[in-house]
Amino acid sequence: MEFCEKLQELRKSKGLTQEELAEVLYVSRTAVSKWESGRGLPNIDSLKEISAYFSVSIDDLLSADKIIFIAEKEKKSCIKSICDLLFGLMDILSFLLIILPLYPKTVDSFVYSVNLFKYTETTSFNLSVYWTIFLSLTISGIVKLISDKLKIYKISKFITVCSVLINITAVLYLALSKEPYAVTVIFLILLIKFFLLFKISKTTGFI
Repeated sequence: MEFCEKLQELRKSKGLTQEELAEVLYVSRTAVSKWESGRGLPNIDSLKEISAYFSVSIDDLLSADKIIFIAEKEKKSCIKSICDLLFGLMDILSFLLIILPLYPKTVDSFVYSVNLFKYTETTSFNLSVYWTIFLSLTISGIVKLISDKLKIYKISKFITVCSVLINITAVLYLALSKEPYAVTVIFLILLIKFFLLFKISKTTGFI
């Protein structure tokens, strides 16, 4: 007997509707419907809840192969979530390029390091580009974290692509503008992003 059939049988033995069972398991009715129709399997936590509520072992509900499959799927999902979180944080860290003393300022023949607020030894156009790039990356990081939290994956994926393109543009522009410290920081952030994307791709097969 398949899991979907076992769950239906257990639910009916208690005289519960799908909605009532969903309330007991702290999931949506749609999730219960999906499980009972064979279109999906519950996660490990839900399996434990089902096992405890109906007083049956997890082994009685699912075969060992399917339990391993669910565990591996959850592991991959967890790795992706962590990498997405770190990716968003990397973008937010781009704000450091505004507040850290990464830019030169000459005073009485001495060269000091200042942040972007006090940086004047470049053109106003360059400054406007710097501010636009760094603020765009910071905002994209915030939007990515929010979209991942709300599970709006299409927006999250779009933001990821935009973030990488903006980051590459920042590296090239800062290099051409001869900003050695700033370009080093933004290049390191870009390398970390590529590592995270590689990790996600290797683990789950998608970004």
